[in-house]
Amino acid sequence: MTEATFAVLALLVLAWAVTSDLLARANITGPLVFTAAGFVLGNPDWGPLKVHVEAPSVHLLAELTLAMLLFSDASRVNLSGLKRDINLPVRLLGIGLPLSVIIGSLLAAWLFDDFTWALAGFVGATLAPTDAALSAQVVNDQRIPMRLRRALNVESGLNDGIVTPIVTFTLAVAAGQLGTAQEGDASTDGSGALLELAIGLGVGVVVGLGSGRLLTYGSRRDWVSTGAGRLGTFAGALSSFALAVALSGNGFIAAFVAGIAFRAGLDEDVIDADNVIELPELVGEILAFAVWFLFGAALVPFFVHNFDVPLLAYAVLSLTAVRMVPVALALLGKGLDSQTVLFVGWFGPRGLASVVFALLAIEELGENEVVERAVAAVALTVLLSVVLHGISAGPLGRRYVRLEQAEDSPGPGPRSRRSPHHHLNSDLR
Repeated sequence: MTEATFAVLALLVLAWAVTSDLLARANITGPLVFTAAGFVLGNPDWGPLKVHVEAPSVHLLAELTLAMLLFSDASRVNLSGLKRDINLPVRLLGIGLPLSVIIGSLLAAWLFDDFTWALAGFVGATLAPTDAALSAQVVNDQRIPMRLRRALNVESGLNDGIVTPIVTFTLAVAAGQLGTAQEGDASTDGSGALLELAIGLGVGVVVGLGSGRLLTYGSRRDWVSTGAGRLGTFAGALSSFALAVALSGNGFIAAFVAGIAFRAGLDEDVIDADNVIELPELVGEILAFAVWFLFGAALVPFFVHNFDVPLLAYAVLSLTAVRMVPVALALLGKGLDSQTVLFVGWFGPRGLASVVFALLAIEELGENEVVERAVAAVALTVLLSVVLHGISAGPLGRRYVRLEQAEDSPGPGPRSRRSPHHHLNSDLR
């Protein structure tokens, strides 16, 4: 990116910060604003700003963004606090997510007959993880039962880390199938990808657990000055990613595992976990705006140039049947009514992780016709999600609350599940 692009991005962040609540009341999300700005200002056909998707800086920015968000999402999940309602997120992650990957992959192989099985698997895995940022109005609406908000938030926080090994594996195999693997690349039968995952796992455990315990040790002895804990946490998140990459491992897995291990290594009687995690989370959010700008500038034109009926059909089905059917199967036997199952199924927006995975595909597989079509399928699905989920979050959340309250009111007394809840973040931590 040029200096002009960086300056425009900084001004856009400032403008969004000033108007963020006003835009939220109009159901306009940050990702939608920055995607539109990127498409208008950075479009290769007419935009005044130059953005080159092949540039190493673009890929580094995208990778760092995902690493920071993987770490912060994983470290935000307090597993001990989930024991009461852990069944819903476990079902969504253990049953719904794998089914979404499988169904999405089979659908891609059927609609796009020029895809190899690995490329179809890449598309299915890339579009399986959800992004709660696109439906923040839902997960922050205290009128919606906490168990549903917690399930959606935990699912979105962990599913991108869970599918990362699948994305890495399918990309490695697809590079061999398409003949785009470079000399010295990891083995194209996937064994090299498995080694990268193992290295990332080891680095994540060591760095994450070590960082948490070191900060706890220093805090217990009053060695840590005000604000230094946040810097230490950020350094731990960054070093987990960088060290794994330096050792030829998977930096995303390292960051994700490091987040979980970091939280486990903290003594929360000594140090405020939510406080020290704020810096990597904030950095990730700022970088995410830049990635959404890049998405609008570099990836949205892919589907514009490759648009056809199968592409649109895949995007629509990916946001509906590919998500809703697995969710319905995962929630069988949980005693949830149909409107609740549909509500959870619809609010599975595709977001930042899918964008970063698409950029990785361009980097690993190059730009040829079949790869561009795969990226176009991802880009169109994410764009529809940004628009539809962002706009519908507020209205559908309010409608769901009204329906639930109407269903509760005729009985002899109010149900206990309507008890007041604290703010989402404080409940989830």
